[in-house]
Amino acid sequence: MITKAERTRQFIIEKAAPIINRKGMAGTSMSDIMDATHLAKGCLYGNFENKEEICLEAFQFLVRKFVTGAEQRMKKYNSAKDKLFAFLDYYSDDRFRIENGGCPLLNFGVEADDTNPKIREEVRLAITGTQTNLKRLIEAGIEAGDFRPDISPEAMAVKIHIMLEGAALVSRIQNRSDVFDLVVQSIKKELNSGKK
Repeated sequence: MITKAERTRQFIIEKAAPIINRKGMAGTSMSDIMDATHLAKGCLYGNFENKEEICLEAFQFLVRKFVTGAEQRMKKYNSAKDKLFAFLDYYSDDRFRIENGGCPLLNFGVEADDTNPKIREEVRLAITGTQTNLKRLIEAGIEAGDFRPDISPEAMAVKIHIMLEGAALVSRIQNRSDVFDLVVQSIKKELNSGKK
């Protein structure tokens, strides 16, 4: 059974995560978190050692939330191809980024790259996990004859992930909703072209 202290920590993270993701770790103040949670500073520091701990848990929360949403979309399908395409469609859906302040991999990754080794490592692990899962789906799709047999699963997984993250950045900066459609259609076409 979840304790009151655990519920309070979870509440703080759920409220703080989109703010930190949107404003950045350096740009988010404890006052911002206090305003969002309606809790006193003492309560925040009674549950977390410092703002860095809140930022770390906020990133982890956002990644879990994204992964859970993607898995729910993918579990509706049986084939690796359909699961991969469902993942691409989920990634391109703006709802997660709108509700949660953008792409956490981009936002936390860029900010933590030179300033926060602990969060940088968490972002690295999330990227590696995503690419590993993509690689497995591509391998299964090749084995089932759904994707081109000459594709390198590892190279394609990295390429897909980089294209999706790039689309997240460009669509946000240029305020273009069609960027993801272009990227996703390009990926699907490449995976399908020349198959047996």
